[in-house]
Amino acid sequence: MSTRSIAIEQPADSESLRTVLAKANEEKTGDELAGIAAESDRERVAAKRALAGTTLETVRENPVVPYEDDEVTRAIQEAVREPVYERIKDWTVSDLREFLVDSETKDREIRAIRSGLTSEMIAAVTKLMSNLDLALATSKMTVTARCNTTVGHTGTLSFRLQPNDPSDDIENILDSTREGLSYGVGDAVIGINPVNDDVTSTTRILEATHEFIEEWEIPTQNCCLAHVTTQMDAVREGAPADLVFQSLAGTERGNEEFGVDIELLDEAYELARRRCVSTGPNVMYFETGQGSELSGDAHYDVDQLTLEARCYGLAARYDPFLVNTVVGFIGPEYLYDGKQIIRAGLEDVFMGKLHGIPMGIDACYTNHSQADQNDIENLLVLLAAAGANFFITVPMGDDVMLNYQSASYHDAAALWELFDLDPAPAFDDWLEAQGIRENGKLTDRAGEMGIFR
Repeated sequence: MSTRSIAIEQPADSESLRTVLAKANEEKTGDELAGIAAESDRERVAAKRALAGTTLETVRENPVVPYEDDEVTRAIQEAVREPVYERIKDWTVSDLREFLVDSETKDREIRAIRSGLTSEMIAAVTKLMSNLDLALATSKMTVTARCNTTVGHTGTLSFRLQPNDPSDDIENILDSTREGLSYGVGDAVIGINPVNDDVTSTTRILEATHEFIEEWEIPTQNCCLAHVTTQMDAVREGAPADLVFQSLAGTERGNEEFGVDIELLDEAYELARRRCVSTGPNVMYFETGQGSELSGDAHYDVDQLTLEARCYGLAARYDPFLVNTVVGFIGPEYLYDGKQIIRAGLEDVFMGKLHGIPMGIDACYTNHSQADQNDIENLLVLLAAAGANFFITVPMGDDVMLNYQSASYHDAAALWELFDLDPAPAFDDWLEAQGIRENGKLTDRAGEMGIFR
């Protein structure tokens, strides 16, 4: 076997940058499916070396999807604060990595350069970092947002309560909500994926959850994750939504597959700011996930990590309350096994927080992936240590409507105890008033749905 090293030149244009970024990525079945991945570990290391010596200016000047062809590229580029960029443009990608992992670099220093970064720069540095690097750098960044409650404070870990039902049965949704609340979860959002994407069903879900929240004076927010246009119509007709939701892709063509563009998202944002019933100011919720662009043939031969970073660049335009990656939901064609899912989860939360957005995760997998619940619990532990804003939880870790595996309601207590964390402050006070938590731990009442009868 030859031990000769492989030489890859530093990128000088968009095409060569796309190639180097793809080959420098950690092993992902999605990149292999697209035919852009490194063919060996030796080639992957060579690509990382070439990327390490590339300047941030080169990355900025060569977006992976051309500026004139893609509105996501334009949104990312136009959001850059030029004076900040001028201070760091001569840094190499390696310099940026060293800055992020340096023990002297604190949150305020990262905030000072954030607005000078593009999504491709953030993707590039991610590829040079180990799992531990990603966890360490993520832990330095505090990103808060407020809807009715505030997520992201140091010392807190929040959870989305996801009480989906395969028939949109309101009583089943409310029973699952009662169960989740009795385990102390739900401070991030009570968010339901509806089976029926229509105004009537969306309105019924929003009205039922809003009334329940009002009745029990719960410091949280509701959301029905129908298509954004359905939610907009429901809100215009008076449905009581706290947040407006939409899935995002990292290219204009990918967003077309989701039935959205920036003009529509801008309209949704303005509507949410005027008509959502929450106090705000952060009223948008987005979901992402590595591989979605490839599944819609909207990837432009760009690797899935870089496209995921561009999702966060677009999300930042709307100052969201929540963003999460549904990391293992898309399946083994894109993330084959537990190792790849864990790596992608760490990458995504790091990239989201470096973009300055309140980033969480659905630590999940589908039943045809080479993963199990231990893999997901490993990811939960890693990202709780890293300072993820929130996780998604479902009954017993099994979503019976979407047919995938995630974290369970009762996983929250283990993470709070392990890392000495608490729910969002107002929600924690409410849990204590209900007798569900006391002195930082769940009481014997935890799991009693009858509390809310």
